[in-house]
Amino acid sequence: MPFKQQALLRQKLFVLGSLAIGSLLYLVARVGSLDRLQPICPIESRVAPHLPGPFPLRTLQYKRGVLHELRKGNATKEQIRLHSLVQQLPRAIIIGVRKGGTRALLEMLNLHPAVVKASQEIHFFDNDQNYARGIDWYREKMPFSFPHQITIEKSPAYFITEEVPERIFKMNSSIKLLIIVREPTTRAVSDYTQVLEGKERKNKTYHKFEKLAIDGNTCEVNTKYKAVRTSIYTKHLERWLKYFPVEQFHIVDGDRLISDPLPELQLVERFLNLPSRISQYNLYFNATRGFYCLRFNIVFNKCLAGSKGRTHPEVDPAVVAKLRRFFHPFNQKFYQITGRTFNWP
Repeated sequence: MPFKQQALLRQKLFVLGSLAIGSLLYLVARVGSLDRLQPICPIESRVAPHLPGPFPLRTLQYKRGVLHELRKGNATKEQIRLHSLVQQLPRAIIIGVRKGGTRALLEMLNLHPAVVKASQEIHFFDNDQNYARGIDWYREKMPFSFPHQITIEKSPAYFITEEVPERIFKMNSSIKLLIIVREPTTRAVSDYTQVLEGKERKNKTYHKFEKLAIDGNTCEVNTKYKAVRTSIYTKHLERWLKYFPVEQFHIVDGDRLISDPLPELQLVERFLNLPSRISQYNLYFNATRGFYCLRFNIVFNKCLAGSKGRTHPEVDPAVVAKLRRFFHPFNQKFYQITGRTFNWP
């Protein structure tokens, strides 16, 4: 073969090789950016027979873009109809506990491609005015989703509000209920800290925690103080068990969700009958914040609001000890009912 033809052939092979390598690198980057967008397996016993199967990867990426436009209010009615988007009533609700980690749990579950979250607390079942507006009003507060996805909302006040269990039961007697708890005394102090911060922003004074938690007349624990009463988990749970079997509840360890979130999230995935999709890749520890942040893909990361993880005020150790002794028998009963034991003092 003449030298000139050989040189031309080598040049062509070099160009083709460069194109192949470039295409391969593009595909690797593309797959990495779509880590969150893996094809979704049908959810057993939750997907209606007529619904389509898993979406192709590129189709799912496009449809997630449509959901984003809906959240911004830019999607048209034709797009909603074309993609079979619906506003579904929640099939799972995080009912509490306040200052137990409900926001963190909701945001972490939103890493799962089959989960869609209601961004705001709806307060439908615990607010008489909202509840009087009816179930259609509640549905309209839910995000748009695809039929195979499940919607989750969280309103921590549900757990302690007397009317809520019956109201939720009337909506869906088979709904899944999530309760995230922390060590009761720590949770009570955290509850106090949030209220204290709100008072300080308004330049208002507020009693010390010790004065609120301990009755000045009897020197006993003040069960009329809401932060204390909320931490008596078993009292509230017993009211819910009048309507729902214990199998419809899943207890999440809020302390462990802070220190080692993945095992807790995997337990929730199983409880919700979801295929395992959340991995260690989706969670990374932010040393500056002292908390785990969320990685949806190589482009989009998210940390919880700066108001999370407030520094607690120092509390008299004698008051802490008194509270822990007070909560101890209630904790033991809570372990017995739920079948989950925590290393609470």
